[in-house]
Amino acid sequence: MSRSPIDFKGSNFTFLVLYLYDTDHQIIRTAIEKKIDNAPTFLKTAPIVVNISMLSSKVNWHYIQQSILETGLCIVGVSGCRDEKLKKIIIDSGLPILNESVINSSNRNVYLSQSPPDQVKEKCKTRLIFSPVRSGQKIYAKHTDLVVINSVSEGAELIADGNIHVYGSMRGRALAGAHGDENCQIFCTHLLAELLSIAGQYWMIEQIPPHCFGKASRLYIEKGILTLQKLT
Repeated sequence: MSRSPIDFKGSNFTFLVLYLYDTDHQIIRTAIEKKIDNAPTFLKTAPIVVNISMLSSKVNWHYIQQSILETGLCIVGVSGCRDEKLKKIIIDSGLPILNESVINSSNRNVYLSQSPPDQVKEKCKTRLIFSPVRSGQKIYAKHTDLVVINSVSEGAELIADGNIHVYGSMRGRALAGAHGDENCQIFCTHLLAELLSIAGQYWMIEQIPPHCFGKASRLYIEKGILTLQKLT
């Protein structure tokens, strides 16, 4: 019996969610371009979900969509739409309407999660990684913490629903609290990360303060603000 030419399988992907708070497509485009200029490696041609929950139904979606695409971002879907007429316009434009699991209004950029925080199972045993994490590798710790007892290379990505600990040089990306848990933290003994994120709030390498760069550091959210602390 010949094998089927296609197959459907479940998988885990993380997407930045772009929250829109203005209906002027030119303002939106300028704001996106400024963000991309600050973090070109991370944002240039990035796949995103556009959340329009803060906008009224009286928007010109075609102008907004075109302005976003002209920045180089790739729209994979739209979430937060409650207006049936606007939903049809979006679907007719070739994009799906997505149901976002987690909406955190304090964050302008959050990662699309697979289930709401109150549906996340009790955390499992911590996932331990003893070997170096090479460029291009992605490691995901589902419903638990992730501990790497080695170095993480530039271009590698760590994702955890819980906390992340790296006991080596951290040069890649670390995304803790992937389900939106703002109580999660990131700990690094040698911080050189391309990107650090907790519950969708993120810092790029350019934002790491000099006194923490290359040092043992702790990243956490305090009063809704991403905070980095040097560990002595």
